Amino acid sequence: MPGSETTNAARRTFFADVIRPYDLGYKLIRVGDFGDGGYLLPNDLEDIVACFSPGVSLQSSFEMDLAKHGIPSFMADGSVEEPVLKIPDSNFIKKHLAAKSGPDVISLEDWISTYAPTEGDMILQMDIEGAEYPVLSTLPAELLNRFRIIVLELHRIPSILMKPGAFKRAYPALSALKDGFACAHIHPNNASGTVDIEGETFPRVIEATFVRRDRVKQCVPATDFPHALDRRHRPNGPLLNLPQEWIGSAAVTD
Repeated sequence: MPGSETTNAARRTFFADVIRPYDLGYKLIRVGDFGDGGYLLPNDLEDIVACFSPGVSLQSSFEMDLAKHGIPSFMADGSVEEPVLKIPDSNFIKKHLAAKSGPDVISLEDWISTYAPTEGDMILQMDIEGAEYPVLSTLPAELLNRFRIIVLELHRIPSILMKPGAFKRAYPALSALKDGFACAHIHPNNASGTVDIEGETFPRVIEATFVRRDRVKQCVPATDFPHALDRRHRPNGPLLNLPQEWIGSAAVTD
């Protein structure tokens, strides 16, 4: 596993390889609000049996839209008493996710093992403020592969690119995504700001949608950013362009 011997350039190249977006042969649809809480997914929802959605906070529009597709959601968040919306056929636990289960936290493995249907593909939608790396790092591959679609908010990007220790901690999760999934879409969070690194401007946080590789129909580099269905997290905030090393020569338009 890469550690302190990695260079900034090597870390940047590896991260770009994980999150570089492709047209995977599906139309992208928006699930959830046109703003914070909504995400772009491939239109490949048929026969998905459940969504696991940690980090509910004050947004449940994503889970409500999935319910309209007949997909029930399992939600978790230790910071709220219950979701804002009453989602049909949903289940909520007042716990944060962590690498290991404890009195007020639960591991993704234990959560899935307790609540997930025994068969069928699922969706993982996770916005847990940086805990995504240890949580995914400790999830067995056979459970990770239950997810047809994974939607993540990826945090602490400048640290991962610049600090060997942060990269080493994030590497198992990023490597698992790189090996088993292809990226369908990325979008910078303009509420979290940017950092300049060696002549390039990087967002601190991005949304990223991944598709399990056995569902990929094609792998053609995505070309237009932002996507027509993208919306800024802060409507009056700045448009954040994606680094060229993530998207190559793709067009960037407002």
